[in-house]
Amino acid sequence: MADNSTLVSETGRSLLADSSVLDSKIIETSKENVFRAAVLDVEAEEMPQIETRLVLVQEAGKREELLKALEEIKMPYIKTDTIEELGDSDSPEFETIFVVSDFQAPIFSNLCKADCRVIGPPVVLHCAQKGEPLPFSCRPLYCASMLNLVLCFTGFRKKDELVKLVTLVHHMGGIIRRDFSSKVTHLVANSTHGDKFRIAVSLGIPIVKAEWIYKAWEKRNEIDFCAADDDFRNQFKVPPFQDCMLSFLGFSDDEKANMEEMTEMQGGHYLPVGDERCTHLVVEESTVKDLPFEPLKKLYVVKQEWFWGSIQMDARAGESMYLFEKSESPDFKKSVSLLSLSTPNSNRKRRRLKETLAQLTRETDMSPFPPRKRPSAEHSLSIGSLLDISNTPESSTASGETPKSCARPSKNSTPLPVKQSARWQVAKELYQTESNYVDILTTIIQLFQVPLEKEGQLGGPILAQEEIKTIFGSIPDILDVHIKIKEDLEDLMINWTESKSIGDIILKYSKDLLKTYPPFVNFFEMSKETITRCEKQKPRFHAFLKINQAKPECGRQSLAELLIRPVQRLPSVALLLNDIKKHTAEENPDKVTLERAIESLKEVMTHINEDKRKTEAQRQFFDVVYEVDGCPANLLSSHRSLVQRLETVALGDDLCDRGEQVTLFLFNDCLEIARKRHKVIGAFKSPHGHTRPPASLKHVVLMPLSQIKKVLDIRETDDCQKAFALVVRPPTELNNKLLSFQMTTEDPRKEDWLKTLCRHVANTICKADAENLIYVADPDSVEVNTKDMDSTLSRASRAIKKTSKKVTRAFSFSKTPKRALRRALMSHSATEGRSPSAANEGYIGSRLTSTSSLAGVPSPSLISLPSIFERRSHTLSRSTTHLI
Repeated sequence: MADNSTLVSETGRSLLADSSVLDSKIIETSKENVFRAAVLDVEAEEMPQIETRLVLVQEAGKREELLKALEEIKMPYIKTDTIEELGDSDSPEFETIFVVSDFQAPIFSNLCKADCRVIGPPVVLHCAQKGEPLPFSCRPLYCASMLNLVLCFTGFRKKDELVKLVTLVHHMGGIIRRDFSSKVTHLVANSTHGDKFRIAVSLGIPIVKAEWIYKAWEKRNEIDFCAADDDFRNQFKVPPFQDCMLSFLGFSDDEKANMEEMTEMQGGHYLPVGDERCTHLVVEESTVKDLPFEPLKKLYVVKQEWFWGSIQMDARAGESMYLFEKSESPDFKKSVSLLSLSTPNSNRKRRRLKETLAQLTRETDMSPFPPRKRPSAEHSLSIGSLLDISNTPESSTASGETPKSCARPSKNSTPLPVKQSARWQVAKELYQTESNYVDILTTIIQLFQVPLEKEGQLGGPILAQEEIKTIFGSIPDILDVHIKIKEDLEDLMINWTESKSIGDIILKYSKDLLKTYPPFVNFFEMSKETITRCEKQKPRFHAFLKINQAKPECGRQSLAELLIRPVQRLPSVALLLNDIKKHTAEENPDKVTLERAIESLKEVMTHINEDKRKTEAQRQFFDVVYEVDGCPANLLSSHRSLVQRLETVALGDDLCDRGEQVTLFLFNDCLEIARKRHKVIGAFKSPHGHTRPPASLKHVVLMPLSQIKKVLDIRETDDCQKAFALVVRPPTELNNKLLSFQMTTEDPRKEDWLKTLCRHVANTICKADAENLIYVADPDSVEVNTKDMDSTLSRASRAIKKTSKKVTRAFSFSKTPKRALRRALMSHSATEGRSPSAANEGYIGSRLTSTSSLAGVPSPSLISLPSIFERRSHTLSRSTTHLI
């Protein structure tokens, strides 16, 4: 087929400048046809049937898939190379439709001049696949990739370019409108200015570049392709800051750098403040009261909310709603104040203001959002300490204003004395903090969760439903419980007496607290990680947080800072209940009830901590499974937990090649040994769009700790650093094997690692003397050397060895495993009258390979351990007679 350029007919060219005129004529013609059909319905039976006939022109008649589709739907067709061969093309007995493969060929131009009905092969294949009749179109129709799409153009100054785009849209079945209306489905924009762009943004109409049409035309031969597909269309959406030059005033260096980076990501450019080329000056209104220069008329001076709002909407927001207003001048303020003082009601207003200020000085209102802490103080909090009552930060104990409902005595209550008891004061603080906590949870849901879950968002959903569920978890359920607790506390404060039981309220909802809190607290770290990840990967979510966190309801706190409140709440309540118990008389029945309530809260927090440990252990398990390719399924067990991870290098050739990077995962009852992959497989992508990193390790062996007989601490020398070895006996082996490793990290220390390993080995084999498992050995006694591990020659030798292994395997006719060969040799020696142990000693010094390579290679990891310790027994700190 020819290239993407398109030939435009003379008749069509005169109508392309205002294609809506032609579209309206088509609609009017169709209406007339419908009307005439309704009027002549009675005579329809007498009218002759007109048969549709397809004419496959030139290359179209040679396409086998097209001919096969026509035969399946039993559509009559003829083939021709020239139009002159069809003498009866205007016959009233046939409705002739020409199928042309090349819309640039001269025959296509001739058919258009003759006002013939022309379609492309993809249209026929599409209708045959869907079982639909051929669509009627007075224009040439090549494919149906833009069928039922209504497009409008804005910002195009070159007529030739616009004519070409309109022609391509018509060839793909689209409709063009000159004026923007509610029927428009897509706006093709070459500029972010103009009324059409503003209307499209307000209506949420997709705004795309002209490249979208060109790329769709390149896919014209794909039958199932649709240009309106979201994944395809989003590649060509107009970025919010296209054609914009931004400057930033009043921001910190970090904020300014972040906003400049976001500007370039969203299609704009940034300039220094005062540059005449600048189109927008973004101002931090809380720090900037006046501009340092007189702005030009063409310059938009906007608040930062315009910047983040544009990114969130994924389209440039209107500047009129976000214009920065200068602060009022002193002269203006003075004139306003003089005007207000001269009014007749000024004395009354002044008296009312004076009374209000006096009332505010007597009573203080506790804000649900305390002053923002230093970043160091915020990040120093850990979830482990938050659930411990003794480590919980003191709650804000500022005396708060009693709610209106509390200040108003009920009908059945007696007037309260002027000075209340200490028990009442702490109970009031409990109610006020509970009320503030409910307000915070309400803010989290209404300001963050509800807008994110809202359907029909401009620019599409900001986050996936799975991500929203991960971030907010059981916050709505927690809010429901605390609303009930708040209502009960409010009723208690209204009808206050010293005999009222506060503990009963907590005990009443203890089961609900136990049900709602663990799911949130256990996954709080995952919630924070999801917020951080989405904020980095999704600019619209970052802008959404910036806009909402700047609102007064948030107290200028981030979403992560607000979400930590449920983690802190239960320890704070326990502290307040302890304080109330101190101020409760011994004869008061609530004394015992408060103790029970405190114990119930401790049980809830203990259950949360246990659940959290189990959850963390499960996460660690799955991290190992995902990181190690071929990890055994039986590793996952409810009684098993990950103790430690150690990065090492293999010093022997038994498990893997010498010098290969090996990772040891120590569990409480087993040791997973994995090596680094030589070829990393592709990343795994879940159905929800999350990409999991590829497995970087390859499973080698899962070894029960009961197979480890001794742990060797190899002395530190110039030629041997941070080395240790394990004396193991697999169930299929008759003799012990020596597995030697070198640690590649400073943490943990070798002594700590060996002690931890021996302790879990002793627990597994039910021995109390874990230290007796450790032996100290010289490097020469076990033939271990780490001097050449990092040398260039050693690395080249390992590469050659890997290559030779691949070649050996490729040309090997038998892939018999080493274990099977060893068993065969042992059974053969036994039939000749030799003992299995003698046979094993004869062959243990050589490494068995496949039957195609019979040359044995000596291995330090398979040497005879008894002879070593007999020859060099003086180098061991303990007697070595018990090793074997």
